[in-house]
Amino acid sequence: MNQKISIIILGAGKGTRMKSKISKVLHKIANLSMIEHVILGSKKLNPDEINIVISEEMGDKVKKDLQQKYQNLHFTIQKERLGTGHAVKIAMENSQSQSDIYLILYGDTPFIESQTLENIIENSKENDVSVLSFKADNPASYGRLVTNGKNLEKIVEFKDASKEEKDINLCNSGVMAINGAKINDLLAKIDNQNASEEFYLTDIVAIAKKENLKCSFIKCSEDEVLGVNSKLQLSEAEKIFQDKMRQKMMLEGVTLIDPNSVYFSYDTKIANDVVIEPNVVFGPNVTIASDCQIKAFSHIEGAKIAKNAIIGPFARIRPGAILDENVKIGNFVEVKKSNISTGVKINHLSYIGDANIGQNSNIGAGTITCNYDGYNKFTTNIGSDVFIGSNSALVAPIKIDDQAMVGAGSVITKDIAKGDLAVSRSKQISIIKGSLDFRKMAQSKK
Repeated sequence: MNQKISIIILGAGKGTRMKSKISKVLHKIANLSMIEHVILGSKKLNPDEINIVISEEMGDKVKKDLQQKYQNLHFTIQKERLGTGHAVKIAMENSQSQSDIYLILYGDTPFIESQTLENIIENSKENDVSVLSFKADNPASYGRLVTNGKNLEKIVEFKDASKEEKDINLCNSGVMAINGAKINDLLAKIDNQNASEEFYLTDIVAIAKKENLKCSFIKCSEDEVLGVNSKLQLSEAEKIFQDKMRQKMMLEGVTLIDPNSVYFSYDTKIANDVVIEPNVVFGPNVTIASDCQIKAFSHIEGAKIAKNAIIGPFARIRPGAILDENVKIGNFVEVKKSNISTGVKINHLSYIGDANIGQNSNIGAGTITCNYDGYNKFTTNIGSDVFIGSNSALVAPIKIDDQAMVGAGSVITKDIAKGDLAVSRSKQISIIKGSLDFRKMAQSKK
């Protein structure tokens, strides 16, 4: 019989070492807040409930934003920060589920693998308390696990540990799974008789042992349970994520010429045989099909790019850009919220925003779509096989039909019919010897 699982995520910590007005768990790694990394990992277990403990300072906006993005979230406000045991206790009092297993996670520990979470759930089916542990090269101030074979005897906080206990290198991650039928009784017996005068969740192990309950542990890598408490640790977490993402991409057939200079978002999707040159940054919600080339110093976010496209160098592809096959976006070109059809070339120094461009059209250097009048955005519609001459301004709303042409340097304010040539520029006048006369006059004034 499948057991019901509920997840409690602790996210009310002040995070004073972050030196920030932003709550600790809302700081981002790869464009996603730490607590959202934890939520996404939790969702893979198909829990009956996810209950997030937050502080009053985080407020209704955070609750609303998270509830809009993720279903089945409940929130508990921890008005007084009296320790992890207290946080879990008030979460249980606010729980809307009666589950077989309660898994306690932390909003500032974003990298626990799905397999590890499945392992601790599996372990908890045979144990009343299961703790996630890791071996640390430098145990520092972590709590230590005192074990006897596969049995866990107790967890000792560093502040309260003896010299012999501090020599143990098996450390506590804080993550644990607890028998749903026993959790409330165990929580009720936690006290705050310790150096910090807080209610430690870790005391549950010693309490459970006194009740002759079964306690055990599993191990994971230290990187998985990295806790982030400062901007320095945030940067270390970012590096860990990026290194893993780079390895994943290359193993899946993506070519990274200089892997350490490429930065991915948590949700970047890139097919095989894509070549990515140095110093490329991917923002959220990017999908790139196979056989594309992303040249150096390009920035791409919120875009979908089809096969055989060439982007950059120094290109900026912004949210809402959809690029079809064989599109070429060249140096210093910016594309935003536009549909660019097969074979379109926008090779140099252009801005294309709120536009639709048909197949095989060519957009000359310096062309801009004038899509904003200071109050509203308007659309530029360009047909197939259209040629736009260099340094043209297309004032939206406007439609340029198939096979039309626009002369270089034009300001286009009216629709252009199929096959027409539009030119809009001041008449050129040449003044005979005008340049020589001007030079003489200028020299005489020196």
